[in-house]
Amino acid sequence: MINLAGRPLRDMEDRLSLARANARLRVSFEFFPPATTTMRDSLWRAITRLAPMRPTFVSVTYGAGGSTRERTHETVHRIRRETDLEPAAHLTCVDTSAGEIRDIAARYWDEGIRHIVALRGDPPEGGASFRRHPDGYGSAVELVAGLKKVADFEISVAAYPEIHPEARSSLADIDFLKAKIDVGASRAITQFFFDPDCYFRFLDRALARGIEVPIVPGILPVSNFQKVAEFAGRCGASVPAWLAHLFEGLDGDPATRQLVAAMVAAEQIRRLQAGGISDFHFYTLNRADLVYAICHALGLRTATQEDDVREAC
Repeated sequence: MINLAGRPLRDMEDRLSLARANARLRVSFEFFPPATTTMRDSLWRAITRLAPMRPTFVSVTYGAGGSTRERTHETVHRIRRETDLEPAAHLTCVDTSAGEIRDIAARYWDEGIRHIVALRGDPPEGGASFRRHPDGYGSAVELVAGLKKVADFEISVAAYPEIHPEARSSLADIDFLKAKIDVGASRAITQFFFDPDCYFRFLDRALARGIEVPIVPGILPVSNFQKVAEFAGRCGASVPAWLAHLFEGLDGDPATRQLVAAMVAAEQIRRLQAGGISDFHFYTLNRADLVYAICHALGLRTATQEDDVREAC
């Protein structure tokens, strides 16, 4: 057996070191709350499937409707009660007073939830733009500041490598991210993107502005190209022509789409790793098998798989 440099692997320690070098990868996963009993079972299967990857945290999205909010709360609390995973609850400003948000946050803290993903939020279904609640917060900056008054939460916020659609300019967008960090956010997670160079240019601008918290790339595996193109249109992310070409003619071939999706995401992450990035946040869309395959292809192993490697050596 030889290593990547063509030299014999001398002993078990060499082999284990090589395995660990290929596995320098930390991941987190985002899920959305279920709307039906069937979807709830499907979500829990996804969580169970991905849990052995030992994510740093798993987050659950938060909609504008009351029933969606309750499903988020239920899912987050169940993760806290029934697993060893670290849950992060999304909170937004949409259609909610500041007092309600403080009550929700206090409830989370009492239940042992220490991580919040704080977002201004999109308008409710059919809404043209965000409207501030008369007694609510008007921005993610205000939301983060309010949450830090409730308790010392770990707070993640959003970042936009290709600029938020409502930002006046790229500099204004960076300034807004800096404001969220200054009032207490400890991490930023990016909107999905497909060009690693775009992400690295964004990091350069953030560092120049004095932003030193982790800015974690958000990775969206493209299992359905048409839906991703629609998402991208709403959030200002660009979809390169080469990506459209890769998925051309695969509408009726889900198995091949899965293979192409895994290839695209793995290559994107490898390029980011080559630039020194080791933390990645997956927008799973509750599809565990695809995300599991990508992580495995990149060298991430479960505890059981690592034991198997040691035994084989």
